[in-house]
Amino acid sequence: MLKRLTNGTVAAVCLAMICVTIFCQAEDADLAISHAKSLSRAFRLAAESASPSVVTVRSKFKLNRDDRAAAMNELLQDPRFRGLFPDGRPPVPVPGEGGGPGFGEHVGSGVVIDKSGTILTNNHVVEGADEVTIRFSDGAELIATEIKTDPSSDLAILRVVADKELPAARLGNSEVLEIGDWVIAIGSPFELEATVSAGIISGKGRGIEKIRRGRLLQTDAAINPGNSGGPLVNLDGEVIGINTAIASNSGGYQGIGFAIPINRGKWVVRELREFGKVRRAYLGIRIGELTAQAARQLELPARAGVWVLATVPGSPADEAGITENDVIIEFAGTPVRSPGDLQDVVEQKPIGSTQEIVVLRAGDRLRREVKMVALPDQL
Repeated sequence: MLKRLTNGTVAAVCLAMICVTIFCQAEDADLAISHAKSLSRAFRLAAESASPSVVTVRSKFKLNRDDRAAAMNELLQDPRFRGLFPDGRPPVPVPGEGGGPGFGEHVGSGVVIDKSGTILTNNHVVEGADEVTIRFSDGAELIATEIKTDPSSDLAILRVVADKELPAARLGNSEVLEIGDWVIAIGSPFELEATVSAGIISGKGRGIEKIRRGRLLQTDAAINPGNSGGPLVNLDGEVIGINTAIASNSGGYQGIGFAIPINRGKWVVRELREFGKVRRAYLGIRIGELTAQAARQLELPARAGVWVLATVPGSPADEAGITENDVIIEFAGTPVRSPGDLQDVVEQKPIGSTQEIVVLRAGDRLRREVKMVALPDQL
């Protein structure tokens, strides 16, 4: 009898444990689904908040006969284009054929940054355009009346005259972004307007050949041709970057895209509005990366700072007492580890301001003050 009772008790306990396990698994599944739905809602709300301010930017270019021939030859070298037609050529004549002016067109994206009609986009979207048309989310179209560009950062601002207030995006703070943060990209890839893709911040402080000045955000949110100039948005619906480039062997999305941090964008916009160009502060030094070999030579840890190779006579750095083989470790309170870091922080400082610079010299830590001067146009 005791054995039967014991076996029965064990069976009951086992059954209870199975029931508890099933119940817990069901609770876990419900919790997981709830979390997924919460993230989905966050994406949806962010997209709903930012999308009305996103525009399609159509840039039209006049083409002479030589331009048209060169453009057509380039197209004909692309196997994807040739495959569209049995004989490898389009079935219709090129606009302007016969010697008259033809037109080329480039389509990108942009974002309205104030209600009065200022739009932020990439320089390469509008560079050299004879006419720029802005198409808004409600289908309305306006011609840009003013275009100001900064090729070095690949940013541009456009002005339109509207008969009503425009839906302006909220601009966030790109400095607080961390690797792994969720973001969404909004734009017109392949002319598919108001397309939204999601991903994370994959890297920070990137440098690429296409952008001469400024460090970039890296993201795996899908960015394709036509996304250029559109916003990268956080889950609060704030613009934290301007999508600008992709790393790709095919010309399409392959998981690595780049965006200009919006804090840099705000600075470029202020400069373009006030001065019509971007004034960049400079130090007047030739710098190099503190490699392992250079660090051993200077008896410093690798990447401890930025190595000063030479100083331009009469430059702000020279006036501040910066000399060859100094290693800059901090500028205006910001640690610097690479030439790109230093350039990024220096050029955005107000012209005429005085900033503190910290260097290592023969093992000593020295502080100097340098007055910010605008980079001469010829440099």
